[in-house]
Amino acid sequence: MEGVMNPVYRRRLLGHRIGIALSVLAMVVGLGFLAWILFTLLVHGFGALSHTLFSLDTPAPGSEGGIRNAIVGSLLMVGLSALVSTPVGILAGIYLAEFGQNNKFAAVTRFVTDIMLSAPSIVVGLFVYALLVPRMGHFSGYAGTLALSLIAIPVVVRTTDNMLHLVPNSLLEAAFALGAPRWKVATTVRLRAVKAGVVTGVLLAVARISGETAPLLFTALNNQFFTADMNQPMANLPVVIYRFAMSPYEDWQSIAWGAALLVTFSVLLLNILSRTLFRQKNPQ
Repeated sequence: MEGVMNPVYRRRLLGHRIGIALSVLAMVVGLGFLAWILFTLLVHGFGALSHTLFSLDTPAPGSEGGIRNAIVGSLLMVGLSALVSTPVGILAGIYLAEFGQNNKFAAVTRFVTDIMLSAPSIVVGLFVYALLVPRMGHFSGYAGTLALSLIAIPVVVRTTDNMLHLVPNSLLEAAFALGAPRWKVATTVRLRAVKAGVVTGVLLAVARISGETAPLLFTALNNQFFTADMNQPMANLPVVIYRFAMSPYEDWQSIAWGAALLVTFSVLLLNILSRTLFRQKNPQ
């Protein structure tokens, strides 16, 4: 009872309650705006869904069309980026975890990786544009793939490095005691113990690059027609959404809503997969 009447205790209790109230208020405001955005997207996006959205290419103003070429272009670039960033990121993460304890090169690599994680994607796009596009003489799907890969690799590297540090030393010592070489312990013991977490990192990296617009504006640009040639400018969903949403034509705006809904649900599906099917378990 004395503690309740203590003015110091009462002041701290009041501060605690105010802090909790402000935290709840901030959460409600954030979730409210998120619900508003999702509700608007669902209303306009579902209204734009039709068979032509998936079977026709991007149209001229006033004509019927869809986003078939943009869907194929995004799948090609994101898929190729995943094929490039996954082995590079995992191998780099293994190197950092196995040999990067007291290594200056590894410390620099971690520092650069952290910078790349927080770097604006438009900077990556400009870098790839200056590096590749003028030399090729045109925009291309390969340039877009390179830009997306540079965004995805740091995510995979950091996730792999962090996951590998969760493996207990006792498991590694047991493998070494059996005479296994270090490379085999790293790949078949340590990596296998945290494979769910590594796969989660790969899926999160793919989810991040799926909606990137800025780097593709400077690399792949866009293509009004269907093409699977990665050496040519290539249509993609983020740039189509950007162009069509900013246009004054209602039919283009409707297509942009449908494409935005498709990208949103694709990213949502990847996040659900990463948090359920590939949920990381503590290695025993």
